[in-house]
Amino acid sequence: MARTVLKFGGTSVADLDRIANVADIVADRAAKGEHMAVVVSAMSGETNKLVGYAEGAAGDNLPREQFDDEYDVVVASGEQVTAGLLALALRRRGLKARSWLGWQLRLKTNKSHGRARIMGFDDSMLPDAVDAGEIAVIAGFQGVTDDERVATLGRGGS
Repeated sequence: MARTVLKFGGTSVADLDRIANVADIVADRAAKGEHMAVVVSAMSGETNKLVGYAEGAAGDNLPREQFDDEYDVVVASGEQVTAGLLALALRRRGLKARSWLGWQLRLKTNKSHGRARIMGFDDSMLPDAVDAGEIAVIAGFQGVTDDERVATLGRGGS
């Protein structure tokens, strides 16, 4: 069975109206029998806000090795919010949808926080869900390290 992967960036999901538009696009394709996964970015401008929050909380004197892993936790949350909102919008349209985060998909990365590279991927759960007609809404931009820490792929990395 063919599967489709769609990617929507920050401008496409910039607010609830645009998320509703994306949900309509996905719903139209689902109505035609497509089985799909949808990767989403944070809403436009959200990552910049989250970067500011992380930098503000850390201050100027925190060593990089004490900053990078928690920075990634903060900035990855934008994609998580969007994934949840889109899954809700799809459910509102009567579709089966579920949000997935990088750690849930075992999207393994190295420990280069803020610029991590994908090292592997365990897709054991995702195909069954998609083949059963569930739309997988995946938070882009993030994975998980061997020591179970969130790692971001860098700006534009999803």
